[in-house]
Amino acid sequence: MDLDCHSFSSFDAFVSCTNMFFDKHKASWIRKLRLSIRTPVGVDDTTYLTPWIDSAITHNIQHLDVHFSCLYKGNDPEVVSLPCLKIMQLEYVKYPNEASFVKLISGSPVLEDLTVIRAPTNNSNVLIVCSQTLKRIYINQFIRFDEQNGVVIDAPLLEILMIKCYLTNNLKIINLGLTPKIDIDIPFITIDVLDTNDSSKRSVVHNFFASISRARCLAISHSTVTVIEKLEPQLQFSYLSQLSASFSMFDLKMLPRILRSYPKLKSLILELVDDRHRKNGEPTVMFSSVPPCLISSLKFVELKSPILGYEGEIELVRYFLKNSRVLEKLSLRFKNHNRKKSKHVILQELLAIPRCSSTCEVVF
Repeated sequence: MDLDCHSFSSFDAFVSCTNMFFDKHKASWIRKLRLSIRTPVGVDDTTYLTPWIDSAITHNIQHLDVHFSCLYKGNDPEVVSLPCLKIMQLEYVKYPNEASFVKLISGSPVLEDLTVIRAPTNNSNVLIVCSQTLKRIYINQFIRFDEQNGVVIDAPLLEILMIKCYLTNNLKIINLGLTPKIDIDIPFITIDVLDTNDSSKRSVVHNFFASISRARCLAISHSTVTVIEKLEPQLQFSYLSQLSASFSMFDLKMLPRILRSYPKLKSLILELVDDRHRKNGEPTVMFSSVPPCLISSLKFVELKSPILGYEGEIELVRYFLKNSRVLEKLSLRFKNHNRKKSKHVILQELLAIPRCSSTCEVVF
């Protein structure tokens, strides 16, 4: 069931119609409920939510999606019970305090999929997710940076984690699944932390990445790549088989050091960020070492961003072809326009590069 307040002539009409629907269908099961509510300015009464929530529980709801709303503003309940709820999506939803969110999660004993996009004006500080059943978590915490904000996750069965947030003292992964898929995006403010002499902050950053070191698949943003490169001592992601990463053209020199953290890497997907407009000229790309994964495990490399013909791109392709001993497939893309060189010239350069692996196929 999908109920959107914007589809009604007035907010009162929305509330009235929704009340009638729940009353009429009390005997039936509602398995999926999506509420899109924006309370009008000056309206603080949210008591209309109480019978809706009660009815949803009665109908054994399994999928709850609340968008642009506020959770019930009445007395903070001692017990929240959503016994059949498997999927919960909370987008720009305010909750009164940390305890209320903890009760919401603990009152969902079969919850498997959780999405939380925090409202910029959310007054609560730390988002605590503690669940013995969660398999997928997506958290977008890009709100105003504050050392008091944070995320704490304890989910031993977790298979997929996607998190976008500032790295603060309260960002902690207590427990994850054995080999989860992880997608993280951390902004540049964390790099400033690593450039300071504050050992406690550097320890927080190191401990966070250590807590996800058992990941099987990892996707990292350009900013996160820079953070990992600065970690000392360098971490080892010994279980990682697939890496998807975004690199600035000017940061490609970091690549061998980054890849040293993934000794058993089998598949690498790279996206190059063309930020030459922010810096002077074209970067000179030189690779000084060959990490273990290129020698023993890396079989698939894909460049997601189109090849334009810059020397850094050609040098990157040359690096993989000349040094990857077990490489089976290198996938490249081209744009039909805005290239520095013609496609024919670029192909000639690439095909002339010697290959370390006799089984390597270059796919355009």
